Amino acid sequence: MSDRLAIISIVVEDRGKSAQINALLSEFGEFIVGRMGIPYKERNLSVMCVVVDAPAEIINKLTGKIGMLEGVSAKTLMTKSQ
Repeated sequence: MSDRLAIISIVVEDRGKSAQINALLSEFGEFIVGRMGIPYKERNLSVMCVVVDAPAEIINKLTGKIGMLEGVSAKTLMTKSQ
């Protein structure tokens, strides 16, 4: 299975979930190219962008685990091919 480049966009409305998100990102750390987090204090939330290079099933698994957290939304934009 070939690797795909993807961007996982994460909106964290419950900032108390940060430790769980970081634990998941550490679990999949070997696939992470880079990440950026922006605290948006005026709206009491955070926005994250995580760039990953992995097989599609790994990307979907990570996105799904993050998106299952209460107060957290995650969506992925993936390249069409390697």
